[in-house]
Amino acid sequence: MALYSIGDLARRTGLTVKTIRFYSDRGIVPPADRGPTGYRLYDLDAVARLELVRTLRDLGVDLPTIRRVLASEVSLPEVAAAHAEALAVQIRTLRLRRAVLTAVARRGSSPKEMDLMHKLARLSEDERRRLVGDFLAAAFDGLDTLPGFAGVMRSMTPELPDDPSPEQVEAWVELAELAQDVDFRAAVRRTVARHAADRDEAGHADAPPRPDPAALAREHARPALAAGLAPTAPEADPVVTAVVAAYARDRGLPDGPALRRRLLERLEEANDPRRERYLELLAVINGWLAPEPLAPALDWFAEALRARLD
Repeated sequence: MALYSIGDLARRTGLTVKTIRFYSDRGIVPPADRGPTGYRLYDLDAVARLELVRTLRDLGVDLPTIRRVLASEVSLPEVAAAHAEALAVQIRTLRLRRAVLTAVARRGSSPKEMDLMHKLARLSEDERRRLVGDFLAAAFDGLDTLPGFAGVMRSMTPELPDDPSPEQVEAWVELAELAQDVDFRAAVRRTVARHAADRDEAGHADAPPRPDPAALAREHARPALAAGLAPTAPEADPVVTAVVAAYARDRGLPDGPALRRRLLERLEEANDPRRERYLELLAVINGWLAPEPLAPALDWFAEALRARLD
């Protein structure tokens, strides 16, 4: 059996004598024999072990784990899988940091804003879900088991990708701040609760959600708005009549001043610029098409409805 001195081993592997001695002292690459004067001798197995050690070290595997692999206490595929996942986490973190720094450089952010962006972007996926999940749980508390409401909650959940753009990071930071706004949380809760109450009142509690008043108003007001029709013009009467009739029918209530005032209240509540901003940010983060602005149609219809209350 051919034996090699530590110098021969260094020449065969390209490692330094000091490095081989270090591994040998720690029992990772033990000598096969000793020479007459006590110097270490190694066999071909040492060459293979050193090649494996070097590869694993280059991949970031720690020495205790390498020792376990060489002792057959853990398989190489298991170690590879664990480190592949660890590297994936590091890569995701680095991508987030790159996106944060790019966003800061572009925005000229203050140190305080940069710190906030960095903290929020470094949250794990579970932590990000929990942050927004708390907001949605507060808004839909006790209602998420009703038909359709769980789907609405999912549609309002941001999913920051592993490799976000600076725009997505900026949107995520703004949305996270908005989701923690106590007044906005309360406003969303009121809207959801009133929508659920409307369903109960109309006897639709077990049915999927129907178009909300804001969606009805936008659908009917859009053509009139595009045509440049003034909301107070007589030609706007059919638009108001159609929306009020649909709202009354869905809720099983008669048309009249009380119903119209209630509809106006619902539309003014829905026309919260923070709600629209949340949906815009959500679209950026999730890579969706930008939502159609709601405010122009609601402003038009609200004015048209007010003109016909008296």
